Amino acid sequence: MANWMVYAIGFIAQILFSSRMVVQWLISEKNQKVLTPRLFWQLSLLASFLLFVYGWLRDDFAIMLGQAITYFIYIRNIQLQGEWTKLPRALRIFLWVFPIIIIIYGYNNKLYELRAIFQNEDIPTWLLILGSVAQVIFTLRFVYQWIYSEKKKTSSLPFGFWLLSLVGASLILTYAIFRRDPVLFIGHTLGMIVYIRNLFILKNEEHDVVEK
Repeated sequence: MANWMVYAIGFIAQILFSSRMVVQWLISEKNQKVLTPRLFWQLSLLASFLLFVYGWLRDDFAIMLGQAITYFIYIRNIQLQGEWTKLPRALRIFLWVFPIIIIIYGYNNKLYELRAIFQNEDIPTWLLILGSVAQVIFTLRFVYQWIYSEKKKTSSLPFGFWLLSLVGASLILTYAIFRRDPVLFIGHTLGMIVYIRNLFILKNEEHDVVEK
């Protein structure tokens, strides 16, 4: 596949990721509290799949690692919001199995090799470790959010989610600079602004509650 097509997939994914943050940010600003609209999770699911494909096409394990986990957490949050069953049954089955089918098909037909992913000449070992650690931290924010939401039985984005987002995004930006990856750089630069702003909104929420 031509490089411009690969980058196009990556940029579309990042645009969708950025769009979900902008939607969440604007709604939260309007209500002066952190809210999680259903569109946030719907855009997250679509963007996660596209970014996984982008990472696969670039033989970039760090990207694939993060998206492989969060994809199904996005589905779970859509379920918690009561929106999952509103989707057509065929579409729900497709969303569950399609990423798995791609991995199995690609492996069985030798479209990619694990060795090539872990031994990419374009990514030195230390950079692969940095990128992987960054993606793990960035992914843990949704694991944390998932556990928190399961306890509350409602989909929400707590303080810890935004703090992990900020730390993870900072490390991914560092990775993107060394990797010379414009997709990751542009996407996470915008994201950091939203993460910082949501932390301030949550702090103001806590302050208002104390005053009352």
